[in-house]
Amino acid sequence: MLVAAPHVAPYTSAKMLEDHIAYISRYYPYQRDEIIEVFIGDLLRPLELMNYDLFCVNKLLGVKELCRPSDTTHSFSSAQILTTRNAELSCYPNIHSIKVHAIVRMHDLLYIVGNKDFVKLVKIKSITYYSIIAFDAKICLYISVIRPKNNFIEKINKISYFGLKIRHIQRFSSWSPNIPMSAKFRIMRQITIPARSGKLILYSNQFSGCMTNNKQTPKWPINIINFFTVKLHTQVAGSIQDNMSIMERRLASQVRNAHRGPVNGIRCLPNEPLMVTSSVDNTLKMWIFDLPDGGARLLRFREGASKPPLMARFHGALGDTILAAGEDSVMRTFSTVTDILNKSLGLASWNRKAAKRKGVAQDNQKMPPITGFTSEVAQEQAWDNLAAIHRYLPDVTTWSISQQKMGEYKLIHERFKTNDLKRTVATCLELTMCGNYIIIGYSSGHMDKYNIQSGIFRGTFGNPTAHEDAVRGVVTDGLNQFVISGGQEGELRFWRLKDNKGVKKISLDSGIAKMILHRESGLLTVALDDWSAQVIDIDTKIIVRKLYGHGNQITDIAFSPDSKWLVSSSLDKTIRIWDLPTGTCVDQFSIPNPTSSLTMSPVGDFLATTHTGHLGVYLWANKSCFTHVSLRPLPEDYEAPVIPLPSMAADASQMPPKEGEEAQEEIKKEDMEDGEEYKSPAQISEELITLANLPTSRWLNLLNLDVIKKKNKPIEPPKVNKAAPFFIPTVPGLEFKLAEPEEEIKQNEGGSKIRTVSSFEMLSRFGKLLKAAEAGVDYEPALKLLISMGPAAVEVEIRGLDPDIGGSDDVMIRFLEMIKYAFQTKCNFEVAQGYLGLFLKLHADFVKENDEAKQVCEKLAIIQGETWHKLRNTMNQTLTLLSYFKNAALINY
Repeated sequence: MLVAAPHVAPYTSAKMLEDHIAYISRYYPYQRDEIIEVFIGDLLRPLELMNYDLFCVNKLLGVKELCRPSDTTHSFSSAQILTTRNAELSCYPNIHSIKVHAIVRMHDLLYIVGNKDFVKLVKIKSITYYSIIAFDAKICLYISVIRPKNNFIEKINKISYFGLKIRHIQRFSSWSPNIPMSAKFRIMRQITIPARSGKLILYSNQFSGCMTNNKQTPKWPINIINFFTVKLHTQVAGSIQDNMSIMERRLASQVRNAHRGPVNGIRCLPNEPLMVTSSVDNTLKMWIFDLPDGGARLLRFREGASKPPLMARFHGALGDTILAAGEDSVMRTFSTVTDILNKSLGLASWNRKAAKRKGVAQDNQKMPPITGFTSEVAQEQAWDNLAAIHRYLPDVTTWSISQQKMGEYKLIHERFKTNDLKRTVATCLELTMCGNYIIIGYSSGHMDKYNIQSGIFRGTFGNPTAHEDAVRGVVTDGLNQFVISGGQEGELRFWRLKDNKGVKKISLDSGIAKMILHRESGLLTVALDDWSAQVIDIDTKIIVRKLYGHGNQITDIAFSPDSKWLVSSSLDKTIRIWDLPTGTCVDQFSIPNPTSSLTMSPVGDFLATTHTGHLGVYLWANKSCFTHVSLRPLPEDYEAPVIPLPSMAADASQMPPKEGEEAQEEIKKEDMEDGEEYKSPAQISEELITLANLPTSRWLNLLNLDVIKKKNKPIEPPKVNKAAPFFIPTVPGLEFKLAEPEEEIKQNEGGSKIRTVSSFEMLSRFGKLLKAAEAGVDYEPALKLLISMGPAAVEVEIRGLDPDIGGSDDVMIRFLEMIKYAFQTKCNFEVAQGYLGLFLKLHADFVKENDEAKQVCEKLAIIQGETWHKLRNTMNQTLTLLSYFKNAALINY
């Protein structure tokens, strides 16, 4: 099970399509489609061929390298044999201890070739050794490639033919160029041998001679070759550069700049004019042979970052789009929902129109890597809404996210074209919330303002410079009132955006490395060169928090949407989560590679990170969105656990348990206390008002029951059945309970014939409980019974207390005493209010005429007023404090 940090857990990665290993292809009979399997680290990722949709994801049990597969169920690696079944992988034990160079399957045998002078044959079904083919060490120096067709085994500069049945080796003449890694077969008794020098040799085993000897122009070293299945004798060769050659016994056509790196995979689909290629540039391309000269053109492709990204930021308020750019000078958008929505905004080029005519692959005016960018949603459809800075350049490029292209402007001031400031570099930038102005900071201390719509210069901050040293960070508030800049000298300066004039200056303990502002709360976090971070309230312009703990330079910082958390990363390979209200570190974990950039989703569900040496954007799930997390500060001697980077494979805990295995329970956090679960009492304190927690429909609409009954009254009168059914007498309420049998009146012959007044009372069970209560101490059973009833039954019970319909004055007074008891004990507060309102509505005349009822109501009004005013003041105080703490300018001391 994956080790998870208390507050975030690895979720997935918007990573590359494949690793340095070439892809493999299989035909799945159940899907009736060709499946391409690409490798991402130890993951096997099958993709449907036609639309490149994800078929399933397998986790390869720690295997880092795989050789070519044999069929739709087996994959053979240098360490073990894996059997695939949907998204599950089964692993056979290690049967070969040697370092494997090539693996090939023929029928039910597996040929394992090592770097020595022998080949092992293994039966796949029984996983047992079948035979060992040994070669003369004087002749066989190194076995480079083994191919199943005709049992050829190739060596450096030598090719040998080996018959399994007769155990005979036939050696052919040697060629001077080295034979690389592949030899493809088109028909029986013929092999095609690629050479590093660029030659393609078609050799006939039947005539023991060379049939053709093709040469490329220019002579690119061949890396891989495959046969075109539609046309006979047509071959496609990929070079170790970025070109492909199509040959029909001679060079027919070429595809230059097919990839941005060596072509390491070529697959011609059976009986279709389609070809799939892959390269180390993290792309998977499909070509179609439909050009007049028989050449191929690009049909569709999937790509990722060819070099590690340097910066990633969420774009928009929904949190489903991530902008990323880096070493490859390409701006991309990644979707957190599906890979189909991933897009590319194009390559940063000095002349975009010329690059469009020639093609991106042939663009010789590529700009340096993108080191930083800023974007806004405002005015996205009107004009460019993204700006980027480049390594070692003072120029700032603009981009359009909606149109998915690079803009026309390259913003640079005339002063940077002079010799004195020619080496100035743009270090930071910020786009205002309105989407109109862009603020750019430079290494010379200058800070300029441009209109991003027109690209016109709109002023500079400071005279002549905004800072004495390089500008390390610049932010703007949410109202376009102020611009805040931080310099390398350690000064934080506030400027008015309207007139570019300075307002205030704050000196910090060390030089500023990075800045980020939470506009809704007004909290500004500054990362310093002394490996600390300081939180500043821009309204009061004072430092409210100082955070220490990182062991190296802070690389990036990010706020949570409610500004209660601050996430920071450092070159010490750690990520820390800080709780700003308490100013303590509540979570820390280590990762294999340092984090180059991180960003928090606007809705708080994901944390996105990029890492040095990795091509992907990694997503971490915020566990506070779906479970309780502890905000207890970490101890000083806390050792951060090392957590692997997120992958596309499912966690072991998410997979269904196998037969004979029980599902693993989630490991609880270390900071959770052992013991039984705490249960809150019915009333925590007698001084606190306690609610009954009943639905509002049970007590809020008691005063409007007559209106509700009138609306629900049927239009037609109910139809009476001919034979009325037999009804068992029950007590009205939510629970089924039989009515008590009526007592027969016993008449004594010698007794009095005069009846008492109490004998005319027709009290229900609730009325009897009220009458049985003594001096306000036994009202709890009657109140509980009334709470258990529905609204209509409650009205019937309260109406039945009237002396005219079977009640009595004493019972009416007892009801008011029961409400008084509820107010004094401060229990069931909202229900008692509803019952009192219904009683006063139904029996207002009785309260006016009865003196005892008046006295009880006067006392009841005093108790109710005191209780309600206390509750109202407490609620107002609580709401005020909550509103204050939600506003992130929360702690100014």
